[in-house]
Amino acid sequence: MAYNTPGVYVEEISALPPSVAGVATAIPAFIGYTEKATMKTDGDLTLKPTRITSLVEYETYFGGAKPEEGIKVTIATATDGTVSASATLAEADRNQNLMWYAMRLYFDNGGGPCYVCSVANYKALDVDELGDGLAAVGKEEEPTLLVFPEAQYLAIADCKTLYDKALQQCDLLKNRFLIMDVNGDDKSLNDEKTLIGDAAKKFRDSGSPANNLKYGAAYAPNLATVIRFAYAEDKTDVTVGATTKKLSEWLPLDNHSYNLARDAINKLPCKLPPSGAIAGIYAAVDATRGVWKAPANYGVTDAIAPTIVIDGTDQDTLNIDTTSGKSINAIRAFTGIGTLVWGARTLAGNDNEWRYVNVRRFCIFAEESIRRATRQFVFEPNDANTWVKVKGMIENFLTSVWRQGALMGAKASDAFSVQVGLGSTMTALDVLEGRMVVVVGLCPVRPAEFIVLRFVQTMPVS
Repeated sequence: MAYNTPGVYVEEISALPPSVAGVATAIPAFIGYTEKATMKTDGDLTLKPTRITSLVEYETYFGGAKPEEGIKVTIATATDGTVSASATLAEADRNQNLMWYAMRLYFDNGGGPCYVCSVANYKALDVDELGDGLAAVGKEEEPTLLVFPEAQYLAIADCKTLYDKALQQCDLLKNRFLIMDVNGDDKSLNDEKTLIGDAAKKFRDSGSPANNLKYGAAYAPNLATVIRFAYAEDKTDVTVGATTKKLSEWLPLDNHSYNLARDAINKLPCKLPPSGAIAGIYAAVDATRGVWKAPANYGVTDAIAPTIVIDGTDQDTLNIDTTSGKSINAIRAFTGIGTLVWGARTLAGNDNEWRYVNVRRFCIFAEESIRRATRQFVFEPNDANTWVKVKGMIENFLTSVWRQGALMGAKASDAFSVQVGLGSTMTALDVLEGRMVVVVGLCPVRPAEFIVLRFVQTMPVS
């Protein structure tokens, strides 16, 4: 400042370092097919990732569930005059457009703000269209989770292609994480007779880049839920005795049969891939405990039970696979407790560094928060004054998360370290070429996955 006029001048000197604001950690991007994608004109939201905060908002812009057309109802009269109705929906006749159902699971399980990227109106699944949606989401900075609610119903080769692209995007951007539904190929995750080990083998054998496994987590089996199917009354066959008519036709003819049929349809268990619910649990755990808490040992809202029963022996082969290293997180039912997420591993299950979901996601959170905060120092003088500010800013942030329980260590110096400076992290050549190198060491908490209680029988003391 130039002083030209005599007088008293006041200058404020900043003595405190700037601060790091923690980024949002659970902002999923759901990519798939919707009934519509309209804000003002038809289709104006297609391939445009849109931020929403509720199921009502989703329905406003993207519509409702696609009605099932393959439900069949039979109403029979027993010899004692009792009338009963039973409904069936063959797996082959199931609708594969599941976005609305996934959003319902997400919000019911504690989900908050999220993005929806509609690749097209309801139609047959196409891996290239889903890939276009992934590319569109890749241009958005805020999403931290990727979810493809319908990927399980792709051919397994197409599913592999899609998941590989998503993992590559996660690795490239380093600010997001992929939640996967296991694709069992011809081993349906909706069929209670499917051996979970067979489905897991199909999924693992489909392959994924080994260097990207730390950016994704897979979950199985599917969930039988309390959610009711959407269905079209004019395309639902109802058979009463020897007469078969559409459900809508029975209403004026036989109101009792019509209501019996509707009740039977509403009792059909709606079986869904778990990714929508898992994304909601991630969001709920992040909000209540923090991103450093493993999103496991939590109940799944809306779930009646897993579609396939998994016991401890089954989970041994899901949790640890010595060949591929691809861990699969089990969803299990426990008597008197309910349906719980019972796994917290990334696909890199044999990697000591990136084995756990919460470790990978916490490091994404820390890296992205610090990266955004240090933007303000781009083109600042690369000297000791700037280094002190950067170091103080990062240390203050890490001290805060350490106090919240994100880092291990009895004192801050045990939990993290920040180094920056000439002769420490930089050479003279680094300075000449415009590089400021900051080395941040972290000791994130890891979950107590195995609790071992050792009991020893002792002799009485005389």
